[in-house]
Amino acid sequence: MSLKKQFIKTKPVCKVTFSIDAKDADSAAVVGDFNNWNPSEGTLSKLKNGTFKATYDLVKDAIYEFKYIIDGTYVNDPEADSYKWNDYAGSENSVLVV
Repeated sequence: MSLKKQFIKTKPVCKVTFSIDAKDADSAAVVGDFNNWNPSEGTLSKLKNGTFKATYDLVKDAIYEFKYIIDGTYVNDPEADSYKWNDYAGSENSVLVV
């Protein structure tokens, strides 16, 4: 799993690439504050090496909570900037600071 941040100097956005290694998975998505926790808006594309990946433009100077969904199972990113408890889910969410 990895997060890559690319700040755009001419725009108030950061290009964030979410990628997760899930060779045996059929589907993966990233859900969070930035897409209303909607898996259909966070679909990740599977690469030949088994990694799922996608890049999103996120507003800079913001904090987002997110998780991956791999074949229906919610997973945190070990490279997240931090983690925050979510009472609704009864677990921690990954936190991304841009």
